[in-house]
Amino acid sequence: MSDIIQLLPDHVANQIAAGEVVQRPASVVKELLENAIDANASEIKLILKEAGKTLVQVIDNGKGMSVTDARLSFERHATSKIRSAEDLFQLNTKGFRGEALASIAAIAHVELKTKQENDELGTQLVIEGSDVKSQEVTVTPKGTSVAVKNLFFNIPARRNFLKSNTVELRHVSDEFHRVALAHPNIAFSMFHNGSELFSLPTSNYRQRVVNIFGSKTNEKLVPVEEATEVLTVSGFVGKPEFSKKTKSEQFFFVNHRFVKSPYLNHAINSAFEGLLKDSYHPSYFLNLTVDPKTIDINIHPTKTEIKFDDEHTLYAILRSSVKHSLGQFNIAPVLDFQSDTNLDTPYNYKNKEGRTPTIEVDRSFNPFGNNQAHKSTEKGSYGQNFSKTPEANWESLYVGLESKSNSNLIDFKEVNFETEAKTSSIFKPETEAQIKTIYQLRQKYVVSIIKSGMLIIDQNRAHQRILYESLLKQLTSKEATTQQLLFPLVLNFSNSDLQIIKQLQSDLEFAGFQFSKDSNEKISIIGIPVGVPESEVSIVLEQLISDVENDVPDQNFSPSDLLAKSLAKSLAIKTGQSLNEEEQEHIVNRLFACKEPSVSPTNKTTFITLGIDDIEKKFM
Repeated sequence: MSDIIQLLPDHVANQIAAGEVVQRPASVVKELLENAIDANASEIKLILKEAGKTLVQVIDNGKGMSVTDARLSFERHATSKIRSAEDLFQLNTKGFRGEALASIAAIAHVELKTKQENDELGTQLVIEGSDVKSQEVTVTPKGTSVAVKNLFFNIPARRNFLKSNTVELRHVSDEFHRVALAHPNIAFSMFHNGSELFSLPTSNYRQRVVNIFGSKTNEKLVPVEEATEVLTVSGFVGKPEFSKKTKSEQFFFVNHRFVKSPYLNHAINSAFEGLLKDSYHPSYFLNLTVDPKTIDINIHPTKTEIKFDDEHTLYAILRSSVKHSLGQFNIAPVLDFQSDTNLDTPYNYKNKEGRTPTIEVDRSFNPFGNNQAHKSTEKGSYGQNFSKTPEANWESLYVGLESKSNSNLIDFKEVNFETEAKTSSIFKPETEAQIKTIYQLRQKYVVSIIKSGMLIIDQNRAHQRILYESLLKQLTSKEATTQQLLFPLVLNFSNSDLQIIKQLQSDLEFAGFQFSKDSNEKISIIGIPVGVPESEVSIVLEQLISDVENDVPDQNFSPSDLLAKSLAKSLAIKTGQSLNEEEQEHIVNRLFACKEPSVSPTNKTTFITLGIDDIEKKFM
């Protein structure tokens, strides 16, 4: 038998490696930004076109590369970060595998320009699909510029798996936030299709958080500081009243590297126990500093997962640190048996001297006197005057009462009493019209009696279907009814969230929203759809942004369809809500008037039928 195992060609091996490293434009952004940080850059600029599908360019003012290093940087397993296996446990840099640039160059057109500080001229390198097209001398400023064009140009099937520009831009923004938050000492800027989305100057950590997520974030932050031999914790957590339904503001940084850790996330949730509403998540921006020898970051290709040597100790320290900060800043409820709040002095009376109250009494006052002109005045210590005029001839109130009562005597012999109502037996069967045919089970299901058995409806999914078809009809016909607000509703969003709302603004207006004006971080709403409570407008918009983040709007979905689904999810009757009999019947009738009553907008079953035969089988 002939040999069948053979070595893969380099370009095929690079494309396979690219499948691990490069999943979408955000993966390219992450690798290039981390390379710029490792180059000791103080200013980094990110330029995008079509959410990175056409162009991802990162420009930095770092130390640059020599001619030889520029060429070697695109070879597989070429790196300047490690020399031996022991170095893997002493990592203080970002990229160390030496596969990022090689993988990117295998599936895109790459143009590299770099120059070191002491060199007069730099190097320009052009690579297309792992093939070096040219390498020549060029004039370029100090630092490195990497332009990645036409991502997945030689793998069309992979390119078809990319989502819409809105979704891909959101993923890029997330990666940009993670890198920028980990390095507040570096200035970052981000441009998309010629417009500036972020401009983050060098600042402290609190200011960096505020610059990314909006000025309203400043009042939400509670500082966390703790230093031990094992772990140093610094950063901020959000106040419980500002918790969100999404996990978009949860960031762990271990040695300035963003990581995802469900175990440590549970420690934060445990510290917030009893302070959050159901299905709400706390916000946190925490930096953890540990000994590099005690962690292993080489367990996942994207390096977002990490392995700790002693997770239980880190869990306890992190939980107690957050809990201490919440208590220290009076966020969490505390019990103080030594303090009496009744004795606390108000701020307005802090510098005032106490004075003895005085009471003036008119000793000549007689409440039973007949003198109409006499009036008594009592003046209290607060300067209030109280006057009272005694009643004259108060005995005359009873004059004539006896004669009046005698003339109005009632002859009880003429009184007729109503006969008592005859009550039937409590076991008398109800008429057919009085039999209840609809019930609510555990405040989640609506059970209706039908001829063949019973119908069980999920009230939340059914109402989603009803609202979805109604909203979609309004959006397509553009005939939504708007309820004008007496005062404008001003909402604060981060810059990236505002971009999503602006892209969907026309569809939101067709749904019944009316916008007055917006600024860098605020939108002003003067009209909302009929049926949407004013208190839930922010929840509806946050849910809409969350749906865009979670890849709901694919290329096959129109913005109107996305908006109808998101609004239906936010406004539908929730599980646990009690419904009266009329509301239950309304749900049933409206559901079966829909075009697709059997499934919710997310293709989940809305109802099931349980026939008599199915019930009888249970008793066999």
